[in-house]
Amino acid sequence: MNYGVFQEYYSSNWSLDGSRSTTGIIGTTSNGIIYLSMPLLFALFTKRWARWRQHAAVFGVAITSLSFFLSSYSSHVWHLVATQGVVPAFGCALVYSPATLSLGEWYSSHNRAVAYGIVLACKNVVGSVCPFIFRLLLDHYGFRIALKAWAAIAVGTGLIGIYLTPAQPVVLSRSLHSSQGVPWHFLRHKTFHIYVVAIVLQSSGYGIPQTYLNTYAHEVTMLSQATATLLLTLFNVPGIFASTFFGYLSDKKRFSVPASTVTAISAASSALSAFMFWGLSTPGNMAILAVFSITFGFFAGGYSATWGGIINELEQEAADHNEAIDPGLVYGLLNGARGIGYVSGGLAGVPLLGAGKSLSQNGFGYETVYGPLIIFTGLSSAFGGWGALWKCKKLIRRVDMEMFPVGQSQR
Repeated sequence: MNYGVFQEYYSSNWSLDGSRSTTGIIGTTSNGIIYLSMPLLFALFTKRWARWRQHAAVFGVAITSLSFFLSSYSSHVWHLVATQGVVPAFGCALVYSPATLSLGEWYSSHNRAVAYGIVLACKNVVGSVCPFIFRLLLDHYGFRIALKAWAAIAVGTGLIGIYLTPAQPVVLSRSLHSSQGVPWHFLRHKTFHIYVVAIVLQSSGYGIPQTYLNTYAHEVTMLSQATATLLLTLFNVPGIFASTFFGYLSDKKRFSVPASTVTAISAASSALSAFMFWGLSTPGNMAILAVFSITFGFFAGGYSATWGGIINELEQEAADHNEAIDPGLVYGLLNGARGIGYVSGGLAGVPLLGAGKSLSQNGFGYETVYGPLIIFTGLSSAFGGWGALWKCKKLIRRVDMEMFPVGQSQR
């Protein structure tokens, strides 16, 4: 959530061996590995290894903190990639997966999407506060001391969080995990694959501003480092409210809003934000970048909170076909799709940055070296809502079949 602060610091204070541009993949790689590992971890901890959830989370905290500590001794760029982008990401996944599974079991029938949304909002709370903590540590002590301090914070908060997390409900612990079979019937339905593709596309662009917005604001828009850090906070704060809001919409409490519509609202609005505000930003114009951070942070940041509604829709589809479905496993696979998007976006970001024109201090954001990144962010965000188009196509086909039965159509 806050790697952009480190990215900007590395760009201005590079002292390691290797290509500095490689640091651009660290943040998206970290997010990608977290999400890519979730399908396997959710599948294991939902049934077979359910009793080992807390032990796995403690182990995850240990390897995450140790990796950040070792990162403070990095001398080559690949050290940073390994100790900030790869190893701690897997440790974080070992914490997140068991906790999320337990959450889904406590809210198995009501308010699941809202519960997911509130928990997802917590990452935005951290993302709103930590940029200033990181900036303070980096400016006064350098990245080596900053990483040691973060390793200590990860140990303290991680262990407290694990032991505050309630165990799975007694009824579920006795019944849900007694069955060893994993229901895979949902993989036969198009609905699941439509949403997976949408998540991959949206996620590939979501990580780009988190990585490059700070550097863009400092180098192109000529804003101070403190102001650039503020933009990252403005990016994360709206997600606190967006996750709960989109979770509420997805639970259909008072308004019957299909999951495809909710994802389309998030995707289309975040795409417009990237095209209209980031793309049209100009040097020295803090206001338009602030508007971009707030609007994109709200609409794109709430996208993952729509997954509760997606799972509700898949459960209904399974019930219509008299099939079993494991919501925890489905949620893990949706997170895996997000991981594919994060990694793809990170890998695409480096060549896209190189494909831009030489760094310009004048003109709109489109005219700078970041122009291809801006366009990529907008397009990938827009395609994240294509599930609504698919649903419209199904609806049109259904209406057409009702109005023109097969026999009449042939005549």
